[in-house]
Amino acid sequence: MIYLDYNATTPLCDAAREAMLPYLGRHFGNPSSVHAAGRDARAAIDNSRDKLAGLLRVKPHELIFTSGGTESCNLAVLGLARNRSSRAAHIISAKTEHHAVLNAVEHLEKHENIEVTWLNVARDGIVDLDQLSKSIRPDTRLVSIMAANNETGVIQPMREISQICREHGVLLHTDMVQAFGKMDVDLSLVDAASFAAHKFYGPKGIGFLYLRSGLSIQPIMFGGAHENERRPGTENVAAIAAIAAAAEWTLRDRESEQERQAELRDDLWMRISQNVPDAKQNGQNAPRLANTLNVSLLGLDSEMLLIALDLEGVCASSGSACMVGSVVASHVLLAMGLPIERARSAVRFSLGKWTTADEIKRAGDAMGKIVNRFETRKSAYAVA
Repeated sequence: MIYLDYNATTPLCDAAREAMLPYLGRHFGNPSSVHAAGRDARAAIDNSRDKLAGLLRVKPHELIFTSGGTESCNLAVLGLARNRSSRAAHIISAKTEHHAVLNAVEHLEKHENIEVTWLNVARDGIVDLDQLSKSIRPDTRLVSIMAANNETGVIQPMREISQICREHGVLLHTDMVQAFGKMDVDLSLVDAASFAAHKFYGPKGIGFLYLRSGLSIQPIMFGGAHENERRPGTENVAAIAAIAAAAEWTLRDRESEQERQAELRDDLWMRISQNVPDAKQNGQNAPRLANTLNVSLLGLDSEMLLIALDLEGVCASSGSACMVGSVVASHVLLAMGLPIERARSAVRFSLGKWTTADEIKRAGDAMGKIVNRFETRKSAYAVA
């Protein structure tokens, strides 16, 4: 199997697995208990929080553990948008956001009388900074822009976005689920940021939200006083221990690893473009994550391509992995102004630490084989 779907999820690294094991066995205590077993579990959470804070250059109490990226995005968007006394409210986001943000913002718009401005993006996927600046109003509560897109890998100009928000005194949240471990993460630019462990070789079901010190947030769940009364529920101690181990392991060789993956990504594109002259690379003129390649093969359907790739032993995707196996035209590519035919023929390849040059060669050859087979069938049907 050739796994080229690392943006969907990553395999668990050994460091994360080893960090989990003690808390899946002997150290099983509830971290809220006052006895020795509980204190052992609480110490694991505190140590993990301290380690992550050091890696991200923030304060430990600024990190809130959650169940993953979706909850982290929901908590930021809903919790910050609701955290004002005045009824009038306005939020700004982009049309290319992940559904964890899109759907949360749409909920506020439809059910909580909050006005929303959806920013346009250029054909390369970069948000319209002029529109952002002009859209901010006195009642704007929050701007939410993802750092790096999960489908195209396009990296947004977060420094410029941050400057605009700071000048207007507006809070800025960013979805950094795809960014961590693949690019420099500077949390001094934002007020809140969302992360998920399984995107950087940690376990599924654990993530965290960075919330700048001094900001309050309305909880979106209710129960105990966990996470300083910001996110109730008994903590997933084993996964929390693992997320810090995975983060440390991922960052250890980040720069050299991203250079390696960029070379492999470019080699894959070269092979695809040689085998498929009509192939189009999406977002190629913008800064992109080193591991992500989004291509459209005009005249072919994404679902057929993915099935054919799977039969050739290649795992890829048509975009977000959170759509329960559905293959629909990408809202990201449509927002970039690409024709629906191009959006419906898009495939995303995303590389990771275990991707090899030989796998890239075989994946490129498989693409050529698949397209030739489809073209042969089309010709046969035309003659018939």
